[in-house]
Amino acid sequence: MYFFMDIFLLVLAGAFLLVGLLGAVLPVLPGIPLSYLGIVLVHLTGRYEFSNQFLIVWAIIVIVVQLLDNFLPVITTRKFGGSKKGVWGSSIGLIVGLFIGPAGVIAGPFIGAFVGELLAGKQSHLAFKAAFGSFLGLIVGTLGKLIVAGMLIYYYVVTII
Repeated sequence: MYFFMDIFLLVLAGAFLLVGLLGAVLPVLPGIPLSYLGIVLVHLTGRYEFSNQFLIVWAIIVIVVQLLDNFLPVITTRKFGGSKKGVWGSSIGLIVGLFIGPAGVIAGPFIGAFVGELLAGKQSHLAFKAAFGSFLGLIVGTLGKLIVAGMLIYYYVVTII
């Protein structure tokens, strides 16, 4: 009985980790919290166990990276002279870019922030600067989430092999 429960938890954990990896780039999914949940599911098996320290440290990392991902585009947009419309434009650009593909995910936030800044009445060179800030924040946040999701997948694989 325990064997089948462990298999179920490991498969479910793997699914959470893969969805979490997708969520690192798709803004509609809480990527790294799902990845962390996958690690917790591995810990709940009767066969594999992580230390409490490992789980606490990774919980803190997940929370910090998730918060940074939410605030970094705003901070960098502001740092580069942007407005709320630029931040909103960047977010909308990302969502639209998802339907275009990988190039859209990269270009969408930049174009969205640029258009948002133009709508806010900024001159094109200032709008470009703010759009670059938004783009930079989005890319750094996404890379942080990808690194964390990748590390959690690594621990999953190393633990079960």
